[in-house]
Amino acid sequence: MLKEIKYLIFIIIISLFIFFTGRYYFSDENIKKSYRAYKNIDEKIKVYSKDLPILENDTQDIIEYVKQTNKKRKKSLIFGNF
Repeated sequence: MLKEIKYLIFIIIISLFIFFTGRYYFSDENIKKSYRAYKNIDEKIKVYSKDLPILENDTQDIIEYVKQTNKKRKKSLIFGNF
């Protein structure tokens, strides 16, 4: 009997938590606040992007290609003949 009441209370508490969380999340007030926050972030990005310095590209010809030769290697005495 007590076990069933305990499970019933758990189910009621979990259901109420999900209900109130969903009610707050989908409320008009919360949606307005989130859109305002997105708008403020977009405005801040626009302001900061105007002040960013543009760097020159200094990576031209940074990689040097080496021509490889096919010389036979000497067999190592330490590691055997692999």
